[in-house]
Amino acid sequence: MTLLIRSALASLLLFTLMPLLQDASPRLRVRELGVEVGILPPGKFNAITDVAGVRVGHTTVIKGDDVRTGVTAILPHGGNLFQEKVPAAIFVGNGFGKLIGSTQVNELGEIETPILLTNTLNVPKVADALLDWMLALPGNEQVRSINAIVAETNDGGLNDIRGRHVGREEVFAALRSAKDGPVEEGSVGAGTGTVAFGWKGGIGTSSRVLPQNLGGWTVGVLVQSNYGGVLSINGAPVGRELGKYYLKEQLTPRRISQTTSPGTTDEDRADGSIIMVVATDAPADARNLKRLASRAMLGLARTGSPATNGSGDYVIAFSTATQNRVRASESLRQTQTLGNEAMSPLFQAVVEATEEAIYNSLCKATTMTGRAGLRIEALPLDQTKEVLRKYGAAK
Repeated sequence: MTLLIRSALASLLLFTLMPLLQDASPRLRVRELGVEVGILPPGKFNAITDVAGVRVGHTTVIKGDDVRTGVTAILPHGGNLFQEKVPAAIFVGNGFGKLIGSTQVNELGEIETPILLTNTLNVPKVADALLDWMLALPGNEQVRSINAIVAETNDGGLNDIRGRHVGREEVFAALRSAKDGPVEEGSVGAGTGTVAFGWKGGIGTSSRVLPQNLGGWTVGVLVQSNYGGVLSINGAPVGRELGKYYLKEQLTPRRISQTTSPGTTDEDRADGSIIMVVATDAPADARNLKRLASRAMLGLARTGSPATNGSGDYVIAFSTATQNRVRASESLRQTQTLGNEAMSPLFQAVVEATEEAIYNSLCKATTMTGRAGLRIEALPLDQTKEVLRKYGAAK
């Protein structure tokens, strides 16, 4: 009898957890599918952390049937960012979103806190926690103004977004866990509840390294993908071939439920948002960092995004070049910055790294069931690989 009870309890537990279990098949990065994006080589980890000093941390919040959210922290360096600010710029591709701190970054050309990503309604709570973190750092005892940088995408499909489940504890955990090396991707941190192209979206990252005769600089990108369009991977029309893409219902009418309006199905929505964070060790000033940030939009476009009205498309770019850090005590600065013509190879690098980071966010994400029983499937990698080979987009 005891064995039967245990067996029944085990079966009940498995049934209960099934919606939360990750896909049985392993999730692979896009290069593991045989896809090589662009012409430039990636760094050691093919991640934003290939830029020396950059660290990434996540807190993933999964509770009950309807909490699927989190926070991701990107630290430009391991020191006190208020005392050693980094040159930075923010580019707005489409401004349907909430990015705290953007006006001061573009006015002064510098970032003085870690960059935090979360969901839309959690932005104020996360910013408040970030202020607590910064004010408590040694050396900041007399600080009376801090420009927190917090960006978002809306995970209200899978997540109880109105519950605002990310606060001080979660923010501090992400900051404390931030590290260099490989970066966890997919349905983690700020990407826990996101959706991209009708499939599960999430966190993705990639990097590119220039040859020494072009400076040897590294460009790394991390994305929080939560948008739509017509998915293209390395030029292959994956979304069209798999039958899930923006405007599908309008272009190929079929019987639609009376409770569903055209353009609102998961397969047929392109609104959402994406945050792209760009790091480089190249000594670029704020003006050229803004030019670099704007080129990330080209990488976004390559994936099939039309940057719809309801998609907030933002790029945050910063340089980790030690000689260009902005120290609070300096009234006169000596810096070295790249000339305009030296930026072109970096533009190529950011386009490629952004494109690949987005693919990784999809390929590493896992199927998830959340609020109101909504189930968002992960991009089917076997079928995707068939499409890629069909169009010569993968080896």
